Amino acid sequence: MRFLAAFLVLGALCGCSGGGWVPYGPHSMDQAALQRIVLADARDNGLSPQLVSAIIDVESHGDPAAVSRAGAQGLMQLMPDTSATYGVLNAFDPYENVSGGCRYMHDLLHRYHNNMSLALAAYNAGPGAVDFARGIPSFSETRAYVARVQAELHSTTN
Repeated sequence: MRFLAAFLVLGALCGCSGGGWVPYGPHSMDQAALQRIVLADARDNGLSPQLVSAIIDVESHGDPAAVSRAGAQGLMQLMPDTSATYGVLNAFDPYENVSGGCRYMHDLLHRYHNNMSLALAAYNAGPGAVDFARGIPSFSETRAYVARVQAELHSTTN
């Protein structure tokens, strides 16, 4: 019920002609609004805003309604179990999704002693796969993911 009320309020504020987000609707959100969310949550979690932006770009291309074949949802493509772990009630809400994704990435960086490659691999394949492989798993998707995020991060910091 609370989600429906929030959805109706957002619909009234944003309308249907753009500028807002609608769950399950394939579109990007306003870049200035997304950047404000990224800056706040990155700062709160000790992450670089460029890293968070790179993850969002690679994961969803900025579409808060994105859903992967595996069931990952929202801007930072959180799996339902990850959303539940981090208290994300609505993975399609950009504020909740980025907050949960940033907290998750913070925890992965801590777990892997700030090894960015391992943390990104765990973000993509799960910490169990990284632990089992004792490094980046040999999954081509995970290796490509780590390379794409790092390339995106490198392009924004130079």
